[in-house]
Amino acid sequence: MNTQDYIALSILLPLVGTILIWMSGPRPNQREIVTIVTAILTFLCVLQVLPPVLAGENPTLVLTEILPGLPLAFVVEPLGMMFALIASFLWIVTSFYAIGYMRGHHEPNQTRFYMCFAIAIASAIAIAFSGNMLTLFIAYEVLTLSTYPLVTHNQNEEAKRAGRTYLGILLSTSIGLLLVGILWTWFAAGTLDFTKGGILRGKVDDGLVIVMLFLYMYGIGKAALMPIHRWLPAAMVAPTPVSALLHAVAVVKAGVFTVLKVIIYIFGADFLQETGASIWLMYVAGATVLLASLVAITKDNLKARLAYSTVSQLSYVVLAGALATSFSLVGGAMHIAMHAFGKITLFFCAGAIMVATHKTEISQMRGLGWRMPFTFAAFLIGALSVIGLPPLGGSWSKWYIALGAADAHQLIFIAVLMISSLLNIAYLIPVFARGFFGPQEEEEAQLTAHQTHGQAKATNRLEGSKARISEAPIFCVVPLWVTAIGCVALFFYADRLYAMLAPIVS
Repeated sequence: MNTQDYIALSILLPLVGTILIWMSGPRPNQREIVTIVTAILTFLCVLQVLPPVLAGENPTLVLTEILPGLPLAFVVEPLGMMFALIASFLWIVTSFYAIGYMRGHHEPNQTRFYMCFAIAIASAIAIAFSGNMLTLFIAYEVLTLSTYPLVTHNQNEEAKRAGRTYLGILLSTSIGLLLVGILWTWFAAGTLDFTKGGILRGKVDDGLVIVMLFLYMYGIGKAALMPIHRWLPAAMVAPTPVSALLHAVAVVKAGVFTVLKVIIYIFGADFLQETGASIWLMYVAGATVLLASLVAITKDNLKARLAYSTVSQLSYVVLAGALATSFSLVGGAMHIAMHAFGKITLFFCAGAIMVATHKTEISQMRGLGWRMPFTFAAFLIGALSVIGLPPLGGSWSKWYIALGAADAHQLIFIAVLMISSLLNIAYLIPVFARGFFGPQEEEEAQLTAHQTHGQAKATNRLEGSKARISEAPIFCVVPLWVTAIGCVALFFYADRLYAMLAPIVS
């Protein structure tokens, strides 16, 4: 088979898997084997596209021409290659995790869950390989629609309300703003193809570039810029594997990936720098980074805290795009990968805690580290990567974004990155610390109740309780360590990732 065949298979395999999952619905073991096999085969197909991309080629697959000069086409370049690798690999890990979570938590509608997840992955890979804005827009909308049933998975009133917010914001922004920007681009430039250096220079008046950039940046609702970020925290009512999909595997990564594609291949970094059209976006992204972090500190629910952390971290990528320097653009692209592994680790840990203890509030997690040391240790690794401390991957992406800010003579955003990292410490490290310092609530109650029988006896009971390890099912624990190890590996192999991404700005 040639590279074009592998591009097609990378998108078609998850769709075929969706049908097979539906047919296997009454047989859970078969359904989950189909899911895992499909995920592995999809990742292997994506891997087959990598060598020609590393060799400097841009493999192309044209399906049909909708209008003259407007094809439904796929063109694989380094940024899209990276996104496809992340989505397809993390689908494997999340599938294993979902088996432990969905069974351990006795979730209903599991067949529908696996089917929608597969369609979402197919959409994400189609977005990654899109050759123009039309192809990307179609895949973007399919991703929104396929994840709606996942957000409303629990089918209670809270889930339905969250689903309305999710669908309302994402569809209204994409149709009301993004589609307008795409049509404007088509009429102005005569093409929607992703082209190095952009396609708008000399085609749009400098004064109107700001308006067009606004349509794109707020039309890409999945990037969760404030104040259109509300869909993301609302979607946290979904099961944890869905949260992992939303935050690390596909949805929000599709948003910030599209932001970078638009800035690099539609506007062009040099054009944005010359016109100064992205300065307002720098400040909006910087404000989102800080404000979302401050909100995260106030949240006691662990998934809600992680959700606002994601809103903040996404704007690192938007800020990198707005700075529009070579360092910042590569750093923003690297941050998509670094954040994917760090944040999925944190959400996996949150889900494992829920399955093992049925606790969701951080205030309820005192002493849980003694019972779940593997989970809390992985949480620490994921947290340090999100914070940006070596030897973890997040340190490299933040470093390059900071270099980009210096290169653009926007030193204020270096300060934003530093303050944000301190805020990251403030809302992530206490979760780990609470797990190992202080007794659990139940143990504390036991200690109080037995004080009359002697402090020594109660202390021995407490120490014995701490010694008992009661982790979530192995299908939950192993995946979170796979992604935690990925956070470390990305630090030591960041040079290879940088080398792959460098051509997007050269």
